Amino acid sequence: MLKVTQQPDVISFGGGLPAPELFPTHEIAQATKRVMDEYGASALQYSVTEGIPQMRAWVAQRLGPRFCRTIAADDVLIVNGSQQGLDFLGKIFIDPGDHVVLESPSYLGAIQAFDAYEARYLTVETDEDGIIPESLERVLDRADPFPKFLYLVPNFQNPTGRTLAANRRERVVRICERYDLPVIEDDPYCELRFEGEALPPLSSFQTTGTVIYLGTGSKIVAPGMRVAWLVIPNADVREKIVLAKQGADLHSGTITQYVFHEYVCSPAFEEHVQEIISTYRHRRDVMYEALREHAPPSVSFNRPHGGMFLWVRAAGADTAELLKVSTKERVVFVPGESFYPARDVHDGMRLNFSNSSEEKIRIGIERLCKAIEEA
Repeated sequence: MLKVTQQPDVISFGGGLPAPELFPTHEIAQATKRVMDEYGASALQYSVTEGIPQMRAWVAQRLGPRFCRTIAADDVLIVNGSQQGLDFLGKIFIDPGDHVVLESPSYLGAIQAFDAYEARYLTVETDEDGIIPESLERVLDRADPFPKFLYLVPNFQNPTGRTLAANRRERVVRICERYDLPVIEDDPYCELRFEGEALPPLSSFQTTGTVIYLGTGSKIVAPGMRVAWLVIPNADVREKIVLAKQGADLHSGTITQYVFHEYVCSPAFEEHVQEIISTYRHRRDVMYEALREHAPPSVSFNRPHGGMFLWVRAAGADTAELLKVSTKERVVFVPGESFYPARDVHDGMRLNFSNSSEEKIRIGIERLCKAIEEA
């Protein structure tokens, strides 16, 4: 797929990429100059593993209203992208053969991170409202050995775009609390809500259990900066993550943290986030309407309330085989089997709408639907 997408006439819905034309290049350049003028050589020096104090304080301040409580900056750890956070969590929790609980389907990057530590997977059923609490209880009742943690993406999930319903969130937390199962809440898309009220993070519920929160600047500033964060109230877990990070890279890039912080504290940042939301909302609508116009009756699809992805199912199809046909039609996507640990469900596909213009979305969907009919 990557080879094919290098060709200029191929339309790709495959990558999970933000729109590069929206990157705040000028503002980042200005922020970099201000950082160098103010901090000079200290912005280029080694720093502390946990992250510069300004970044940790900003994360705590921004998340506090969503969590409906004060977050201590000491609970925040800055990492090189959420993927590094997932890797560290796999490193400290998973021994070869350990079970991890996932949504079905789940984020491919998390599966890759946990695969590196030879995890096995227990999958929980989902529907249009996200993970089903009753299924989670059944999985935990039968689990042998007992899993190390539950991993889920509650808002505009990758790959399906689904959001965990408000009336299920505390239930999931209470089930995990009762079973003493840690929860890893991966929330990269929370700022990209197109409509409706923001829902409380799982981390906002008071619990005696362990809930670890992952957030990122990749979707609201730029992924190339690799600035992300973990919020870990559990001091024992946090200490082990810090030790893992020291062994991996000592600390995240000092100057990148300073520049990121300088930019997100400027008035331009909030306007930038609103521009992203407006653009992605329109592109989602264009993709959804194009599917309504061109998709054959065997195809079903959703209309997510935010994020970057739309989930399509083609009844009776193997989308890995469909990709071979669609490639000839000059359009590509990610086959759904990649998001199932056992690779045992074959009729889904993930479509990214954030990285294509409206014209390319319309043309690409028409090509894709033609490929579905051919296949």
